[in-house]
Amino acid sequence: MERIKQALERAREERLRAQGTAPPASQSAPSGMAASTGQILYSRTRTEEVPADLLREKRIITAVDSGPFTDAYRILRTQVLQRLQENHWNVLAITSPAADEGRTLTAINLAISLAKEIEHTVLLVDADLRNPSIHTYFGLHPELGLSDYLTSDVPLEDLLIHPSGIGRIVILPGGKPLDNSSEMLNSPKMSRLVEELKSRYRTRVVLFDLPPLLTTADALAFSPYVDAALLIIEEGKTASAEIRRAVELLGNTKLIGTVLNKSQSAKSDGENSDHWSDRIIDWLRDNRIVDMVGVKLQNWSRKLGRKTPL
Repeated sequence: MERIKQALERAREERLRAQGTAPPASQSAPSGMAASTGQILYSRTRTEEVPADLLREKRIITAVDSGPFTDAYRILRTQVLQRLQENHWNVLAITSPAADEGRTLTAINLAISLAKEIEHTVLLVDADLRNPSIHTYFGLHPELGLSDYLTSDVPLEDLLIHPSGIGRIVILPGGKPLDNSSEMLNSPKMSRLVEELKSRYRTRVVLFDLPPLLTTADALAFSPYVDAALLIIEEGKTASAEIRRAVELLGNTKLIGTVLNKSQSAKSDGENSDHWSDRIIDWLRDNRIVDMVGVKLQNWSRKLGRKTPL
């Protein structure tokens, strides 16, 4: 009977390690670590409470609401997972041609939607080291982050945060802003970190929120380390020349799709149209730059009672 108990305990620990929540094999897991419903109880990662009202105010809708807005992210989540699984990938960069096109907010909502899949855990990394902001959407005030890991050898486990009650997601904040951010993102230490994050847990999806491609060298310097990228563009703002230039800069990085943000178009993707968004997405697909991954995210700000556009 004792051997059976030991075998069951080993199996449980292996399962938890695969999910990204168990302590190292040298440490014994505390009782109550796992839940039968697939819920994870984080024992080493710091957990922070995040009020639902704040999430709604910051438009983190996948954490608090349901309906057509969250359905769009479910569609995007399904498409992204299909491409990652088909290619045995698990590291995805989220970027955009220019600033203020909804890149970070899209990355957060997509990460939470992915984290609600019971087969996956998600690590969301704030890699905008010049202007880290993911923590502000959750009302967090971390003293340390990725920049401190890269410059001061702060242990990674001291930096991770789980926003309580929001699926199977862990956040790695950006930390203090860095002037030499592109050099740090292209450093050997960053390369080793990406490889560790990529290989440690086979069921974990790692999302990197990167700065815009056309304003800094950061995304360009970091892109060789990821498996693929998702490009966020804003309807009526992102110029076609900017999209073409951004695609060129990505070079050999696999661009799996686009998200059309702040869309005012009521047409579906299958309808013929001379609309700007349809023309530019057709160009991307005709040139075989992206797979058939992407959704239109409507301009939600008016419907959510806010004046600031998404």
